[in-house]
Amino acid sequence: MYWLGKPKLSEYARLCKHFDRYGGNVPHDSTAHEPVPLTLSMPAAPRADLTDALVRPLSEVPGAPVLDAGLPDVEVAEFLVMAAHSAGGFVARTDSGERAVGVVAATVAALCGEDIRRALTHPDLEFLRGLGPGAVEALRGVLLAIESETPDAVAKALEVLQTPSPPATGR
Repeated sequence: MYWLGKPKLSEYARLCKHFDRYGGNVPHDSTAHEPVPLTLSMPAAPRADLTDALVRPLSEVPGAPVLDAGLPDVEVAEFLVMAAHSAGGFVARTDSGERAVGVVAATVAALCGEDIRRALTHPDLEFLRGLGPGAVEALRGVLLAIESETPDAVAKALEVLQTPSPPATGR
């Protein structure tokens, strides 16, 4: 509470008591003679994961259009062009881990306007591992899941897309 003019006696007494206790230096009154180095940083964003919960067992009703990844490359590419430019997403079905990696790469290629058929047969693993969080989110908005009768084997094959964790620092 602040008053214009002279402080009330009780306010004056409180101030005197405060100065008597701390003298001229109050605890929050710090006048540093030298600059204090201070580092500000943002916490690291969690790494985007291409493959987290991507593979699942076959379902009766996938809830989205289904791509049979075993189709010829031309038909898969045509499907991906349509899927990349439509609302919603799709579910791919394959039992081949190699084909699953190709479907991920081809979906990214479809979103980027790159050569889908080449990505399907020759995925650029380093490029896929380097995708940022926004690109991974866009991919996962289109490729909703990969269904397989052998989900563990397909998930194992997709591990090549996981970004290695950075080495721990000893701070």
